[in-house]
Amino acid sequence: MTAAAAGVAALAALTAVPAQAHGPDGEKSAPHWSLKDTGAPDARFRGLAAVSRDTAWVAGSLGTVLRTTDGGRTWRDVSPPGAEELQFRDVEAFDARRAVVLAIGEGEDSRVYRTDDGGTTWTETFRNPDPRAFYDCVTFFDHRHGLAMSDPVDGKFRILSTRDGGRSWTVLPDTGMPPALEGEAGFAASGQCVVSSGPKDVWLATGGAHRARVLHSADRGRTWTATDTPIPAGDPARGVFALAFRDRHHGLAVGGDFTPGLPSPDAAARTADGGRTWRPSAGSPPAYRSGAAWLPHSRTAALAVGPTGTDLTTDGGRTWRTVDTGSYTVDCTPDQGCWAAGEKGRVARLEQ
Repeated sequence: MTAAAAGVAALAALTAVPAQAHGPDGEKSAPHWSLKDTGAPDARFRGLAAVSRDTAWVAGSLGTVLRTTDGGRTWRDVSPPGAEELQFRDVEAFDARRAVVLAIGEGEDSRVYRTDDGGTTWTETFRNPDPRAFYDCVTFFDHRHGLAMSDPVDGKFRILSTRDGGRSWTVLPDTGMPPALEGEAGFAASGQCVVSSGPKDVWLATGGAHRARVLHSADRGRTWTATDTPIPAGDPARGVFALAFRDRHHGLAVGGDFTPGLPSPDAAARTADGGRTWRPSAGSPPAYRSGAAWLPHSRTAALAVGPTGTDLTTDGGRTWRTVDTGSYTVDCTPDQGCWAAGEKGRVARLEQ
């Protein structure tokens, strides 16, 4: 069996046996999320960068950044000094030593840090000088080129660009950005409100307005087109919270209404034309979802996650089935290492 086929089979098995279904001694009766002790119970992790089955970075509240290089058996606290008041919502890691983290918030609370030595030292490479801007997410096309997105300023989403791996940043001109809708913004939920695929394509997810949209750029953020999605909108708590693209054509959008206790019908959609059109999932997740990830090398299998659980699709996003009830964000790696992170310092890895 190929690695890709084995990975799909492992995730498919989750639909039959929930994560809690292993024995009293922890024996593995089926693939499941295996919790890892991070030693940070007070941190809420929203940022997650899976590098491999062995290496992952997580970032969250209280300025916390952790890193593992042994599959989650041990975690090193590599938080930037003096960042205790910051809320890290995104981390993008190139390997075990190089990573970029984004702190969110109005004005100077939005910051970017970079490390080249596994978090031993950090350099603050951007501090937002505009009190009107609020940065939500960051993505990289490769080790040098990346973008960060802010909620609208002067009626348009603001895009920050780097050409040197996050060591310096420049605000791009907004002439190619369509006007934002009234109340429209991004959601800093899981670091997936802006995602890229390939050398130039990038997508931006929105909510809060009367329509939930996805904006697409094919030139690294210089020009954009906007498309409506079928995901619920019409309220500041509703919209597209996360995107995942397995190539420049095939993508997933998840979201809904993050108000606790409220249902979120039609909380997932899919595209096969690079985001020009979106179709609702016939069987959506039963509640709001804030993150998603494709299983590498698979054309059909993906995970969606949120505060109330993990859902699996094996048909490219047409239908979803809940397979776990933990609160997570998710990221997967080419060597089939799927990681999840969430509240109370929880981090897990998909074990087979």
